Amino acid sequence: MTLTDIDKVRYRRHLNHVFIGSGLALAALSLLLSQLLIALFPDPSGSHFHWNALGVLVAATIVGMSLSHYRYHSYLTEVLYVWELKRSLNKITRKMRKVEAAAKLGNINALQALQFSYAGSRQLWLLDDNIIIMEELAIKQAELDALAEKFNVTLNIADYKESMLSEF
Repeated sequence: MTLTDIDKVRYRRHLNHVFIGSGLALAALSLLLSQLLIALFPDPSGSHFHWNALGVLVAATIVGMSLSHYRYHSYLTEVLYVWELKRSLNKITRKMRKVEAAAKLGNINALQALQFSYAGSRQLWLLDDNIIIMEELAIKQAELDALAEKFNVTLNIADYKESMLSEF
């Protein structure tokens, strides 16, 4: 994955629309499907929990499949980019202890992974207005820069590939 600049205002607007639209669709479909199932298969005891649960499950499946189907639509470009960025950062985070240990030993792939992680996190936090721990990130970036200088490595986020994590 490569980091690209995206329009923060457009991203936030589209993300809010996707969340609100998904929530409304889920609520409406759940009610519609549940009522339809209850009308078609009434329960003499008056308990319709299983039909309500099935209605919610089917509605969630429909909304999920719709999002999956339209994920490459131009309206979702920024939203999909952030979802993919979060996925890539999560892969690094799951292996962070091993990556940090290898970086301290001068492993180039580990250094590149940390550079990508820090740059991606910075972009993500700025997009979501989560600047509380940016100072901590700046400290980690300075430590990484010192390691890169110590081992004479030029760090470039464009050189990062997810396959680099396979050795950790």
